[in-house]
Amino acid sequence: MFGLKSIPAKMAAAATSLMLALAISPCVSQTRHAQRIQRREERQAARQQALTQGNHAGQWLRRYRNLPPDQQQKALESDPQFRSLPPERQQRLRERLQRFSGLPPLQQDRILQRMETWEHLTPDQKQQARQLYSRLQDLPPDRRQRLQTAIRDLRAMPPGQRQQIIESDRFKSQFSPQERDLLGSASRLPLAPAENGQSEPAPEE
Repeated sequence: MFGLKSIPAKMAAAATSLMLALAISPCVSQTRHAQRIQRREERQAARQQALTQGNHAGQWLRRYRNLPPDQQQKALESDPQFRSLPPERQQRLRERLQRFSGLPPLQQDRILQRMETWEHLTPDQKQQARQLYSRLQDLPPDRRQRLQTAIRDLRAMPPGQRQQIIESDRFKSQFSPQERDLLGSASRLPLAPAENGQSEPAPEE
């Protein structure tokens, strides 16, 4: 009446299902865990690669800066990271190396110092710095030079004093609200301004 004969079959089916569930669940869990570990390792490797690439340019220049220009070019052409770059990027680096080699030693030191500062910026700070550079480039030359001079003066002040100066009556009379906003953004970034009011290309990673 109660289908007793079917009970063992149902119990066997239930047991089989339970065994499959117990067998599959750890497998799925282990697979997901392995995937999470792999993604974490990939992110760590990407961060390490970005750090290595960022440090490479400054380290390379410090290593080869005292060689004659022709030997610097040969060393650049044989560098594995350089050879892995697209042709247009390689050409830009050749031109930058040529310009760097023609600078006085003190100016080379300042560029290397700025490169080291750039290498230690966070990705968000680097993005802000690129935006700041773009905004400066959009200004007329006379306004751009005045802002760069103001940025250089602000960097010489304690961080807590910079915003007070930007909001002072003197700065309000000299700079527009948009220019003061730009000065505020620049004063919060640990980047040295270009020397002698000259703009430099935004650093590349």
